[in-house]
Amino acid sequence: MNNTRIAFWGTSRISVIILDEMAQEGLLPSLIVTAPPREKGRGLEVTKSEVGVWADTHNIPTLEPEKLDSEFIGRLSAYGCQLFIIASYGKIVPRTILDLPKHGTLNVHPSLLPKLRGASPIQSAILEDTPVGLPHEAGVTIMLIDDEIDHGPIVAQEKITVPNWPPKGAELEEILGTLGGKLLVRTIPLWVSGVIKSVEQDHDNATYTKKMTSGSGQIYLDDDSTRMFRKIRAFDTWPRAYFLTNRNGRDTRVVVTEAHLDNGILVIDRVIPEGRKEMAYEDFLRGQK
Repeated sequence: MNNTRIAFWGTSRISVIILDEMAQEGLLPSLIVTAPPREKGRGLEVTKSEVGVWADTHNIPTLEPEKLDSEFIGRLSAYGCQLFIIASYGKIVPRTILDLPKHGTLNVHPSLLPKLRGASPIQSAILEDTPVGLPHEAGVTIMLIDDEIDHGPIVAQEKITVPNWPPKGAELEEILGTLGGKLLVRTIPLWVSGVIKSVEQDHDNATYTKKMTSGSGQIYLDDDSTRMFRKIRAFDTWPRAYFLTNRNGRDTRVVVTEAHLDNGILVIDRVIPEGRKEMAYEDFLRGQK
């Protein structure tokens, strides 16, 4: 196992959480593949992905391809990696690449597959119609990737009970990223040595998520309170939950950063009005008069 060269594919925050767990156990990848630098922030400064920054900090070689073409495959193959791990990479990786490593390509997916296949399992889990304030089960799956989205056979899976559902999106990402990283560290040597085998998913019970957009976080103050609360929790980092208010004949966006339910009624605590700093919702309402 110590001689197995691993290429880790990831881009977002949950990828970093998983990498941290791998590093803690001394299981550093030989190569990291991540998205190329992008313009970010108001100043549109070209910035590396969170995984790219992590790789630099840990002195791990990095590939940041715009296209997964033949040139990239040549550069990738030169590293001689025997196992690929994909966790929130952000692109569909073609079969010609998935089949390169001797031990295949494993994916860390933050749901209990076959439930919540697709691009937004964490946010979608929070948005589901489940009881608020009670314990709820979540989990992660490590699967062998095939030609369909989150369809491949399961290699390992672990459940966890979240005591006070729903958590914020960033909180659930941290919980499941940590759980997934620890499970991955235990699973890799067993998988590489052939001790464990993959098991086909129960495709008849599959459920699917949809890709979130910048408009997915919009709420309406006359909507169902619990539904709005779930959206505020799910979209705490992106795209952020918001409502529109009209002032002086112009619609402005108000981001909701904190809220709670009081006897089933939504109570908004803190907001960020468009073009202003975060404030108490009561202060915002006074300014609207």
